[in-house]
Amino acid sequence: MDHPHSAITRRLKRANGHLETIIEMIEQGRPCAQIAQQLQAVESAIESAKKALIHDHVSHSLEQSFKASGSKGQAALRDFKLIAKYL
Repeated sequence: MDHPHSAITRRLKRANGHLETIIEMIEQGRPCAQIAQQLQAVESAIESAKKALIHDHVSHSLEQSFKASGSKGQAALRDFKLIAKYL
């Protein structure tokens, strides 16, 4: 069975490899516009991994606590999941 965060780990490893390529681009003197574009892609990948981690935590860890508190807790969880989409 995969670790619960294996997809996030794969995503970050891919971003890490991409970052190593960017370092090589800098050392080779590649144009700044190309480097900036690649850095933006890495930033986006890391942001995406962070969001996935937060949403996974909400879905798995917090859900147990909210379920225990009845219908008010479940309503609060639904509201929280809705707003968490914007993290």
